Amino acid sequence: MSLPSLDPETTPADRPAPRLFRRGPWEMAASILIGLGVVMMMQPFVMVAFTYSFIVTLTGTVMFLIVSHFPE
Repeated sequence: MSLPSLDPETTPADRPAPRLFRRGPWEMAASILIGLGVVMMMQPFVMVAFTYSFIVTLTGTVMFLIVSHFPE
């Protein structure tokens, strides 16, 4: 059983990424989550929103770190 030959002119980085893993929309969603978390933290009216604000901000930050490695 032999391995398929690889074309030296094409590398995995040259192939277009699937549309699902593009950076733009995911970075926007992560930024919105970070902003939402900060707004939830600053508002004085709803205690439940304040309670979950750190988790929302942290999720957005980790998501942004991961998504920043996606292709353009």
